[in-house]
Amino acid sequence: MSSVLRVVACGSVDDGKSTLIGQLLAATGGATDDQLDYARRTRRGGSTVPAGTVDYSLLTDGLEAEHEQGITIDVAHLFLDLPSGRRVILADAPGHEQYTRNMAVAASTADVAVLLVDATKGVREQTHRHLSICALMGVRTVIAVVNKLDAVDYDQAVFDRLADEVRAAATALDVSAGVIPASALGGDNVVAPSPNLPWYDGPTLLDALVAWEPPDQPSQEGHDGYRLPVQYVIRADDLRGFAGTVVGGEVRPGDAVAVAGSGVASKIDRVLGPGGGELDRAGPGTPVTVTLADEVDIRRGDLLTTPDALGNGLSPARACSATLVWTTEEPLRHGRSYLLLAGSRTVPAVVTTVRGKLDVVSGKQLASRTLGLNDIGTVELTTDTPLCLDSYQAHRDTGSFLLVDRVSKETVAAGMVRYALRRGRNVVPHAYTVDREARQQLKGQRGKVLWLTGLPGAGKSTLADALERRLHAMGLHTYVLDGDNVRGGLNKDLGFTPGDRAENVRRVAEVSRLLLDSGLIVIVALVSPFRTDRAVAKGLFQPGDFAEVWVDTPAEVCATRDPKGLYAKAKAGALPNMTGVGQGYEPPENADLVVDGSGSLDDATAELCALLNV
Repeated sequence: MSSVLRVVACGSVDDGKSTLIGQLLAATGGATDDQLDYARRTRRGGSTVPAGTVDYSLLTDGLEAEHEQGITIDVAHLFLDLPSGRRVILADAPGHEQYTRNMAVAASTADVAVLLVDATKGVREQTHRHLSICALMGVRTVIAVVNKLDAVDYDQAVFDRLADEVRAAATALDVSAGVIPASALGGDNVVAPSPNLPWYDGPTLLDALVAWEPPDQPSQEGHDGYRLPVQYVIRADDLRGFAGTVVGGEVRPGDAVAVAGSGVASKIDRVLGPGGGELDRAGPGTPVTVTLADEVDIRRGDLLTTPDALGNGLSPARACSATLVWTTEEPLRHGRSYLLLAGSRTVPAVVTTVRGKLDVVSGKQLASRTLGLNDIGTVELTTDTPLCLDSYQAHRDTGSFLLVDRVSKETVAAGMVRYALRRGRNVVPHAYTVDREARQQLKGQRGKVLWLTGLPGAGKSTLADALERRLHAMGLHTYVLDGDNVRGGLNKDLGFTPGDRAENVRRVAEVSRLLLDSGLIVIVALVSPFRTDRAVAKGLFQPGDFAEVWVDTPAEVCATRDPKGLYAKAKAGALPNMTGVGQGYEPPENADLVVDGSGSLDDATAELCALLNV
């Protein structure tokens, strides 16, 4: 029997989750006498629990805001012991739609979901949403509890109708769902059978939790076996070990081992437990240190597994199809580089395609170009460095990741790998004899990228033109990438949403890198309004090859110039995504050069020449 059972309790607001879980806590010794006394004496707004009796919902809601509003906001992790001796870690997930991300995180580690349905309100949109999230997160067992049957006089017909609806929805999602009638307020069928339900002879909720057993695990022989992400390399006089937590299968002395990625193979010599003692085996969740029979180059972030796993698809890939749960208010932007955190690895990653957004009620994919707060979508992404990632359905721990904003360091999404994309597996860059240095030497110059950013009408194109004319007169080789010009060809498929602007900047930066490799001085004249996108562009270049130049022109001066009539159109409401009007502009905080776009053109050109040392 597994020693720990992880449960997520979910359902719509006011379906009675907190009360139900409070009943379980009280019945299994998970609530202290002080907590029970507090729940007898305290009442929150709207409570209908008679004075002097226990309000079980108060045993689970830990935030003051929850007490005031009568809803669960955060995920409360609670602990109780079943009569069988199994330890339960129970996550009380919020029911409101705006906290979908909290529910998804709670379900990501759950073995079982307890899904509540209010008998007076029936199966609602949030019921479908939580059922879909459970299926998505790999929760294959759902215990549905039709609660508040006391409010419908314990009517069996009501229960049967709702039970059929839940089973049909679960079957469509390939989820196993048992359905239990109950009244959490009175404790009916939560811990003990209720005389109010003579027509029901199935298990109580507590019985169902006690009876649950994990699905049979295939034997390691002929299976891709264990996963041991290396968290720390231990070096001592008599020990060179690799420490981590086993997340799949069993690790035993004598087992074959391979390093995912390099494919280097060896055998496990010793398995040491948390206290340093020798173990004959270590299962999932066990922190261990392993030593190998051979001297193998292994680093923090490497993944140890069986040789069979490498033959079953666990090989390095730079791209994958994944499901994202978007967790921040700022929407996903195409082409923007994020940091992907998988285990102890952190690598830059770009979402290249949004394949669709999940309709959590119907379970169908809807067309979408971006993802917003609480959206769940299917995307394709690429990483700078090849990663060995499992399918999430096969291995939760090594098939999941986080996306983090590179500037704010805010977590923007939780990701689950669907499968690796092997498009670039056989792509190997060719090293040509004639390289950048040779091209620069032939031209007699040093290449550089000058990235001119500023508001529309700031004078970027005018300044770029003047600079190129002066450099051309000096005999220097240049090329200008102008925002309007690239949108006429290379980027004509892009609009002006934040996501399209990020992709616009990414493409221009990649072209700039190619032109720099040819030995040219590249002048980019691009609004590029967002700091993160400009930082990503700069990150493509070696130090000294890229200079960010802010053409600082007051907005009122730009509006007065209005060479393309953009400000007039924006004022009339025809350009909702106009930078500086409908969308904000983020000035550089550490520009390599700031030029006055309302001042002398000759002076600004001279400053740029000085920056180029020409």
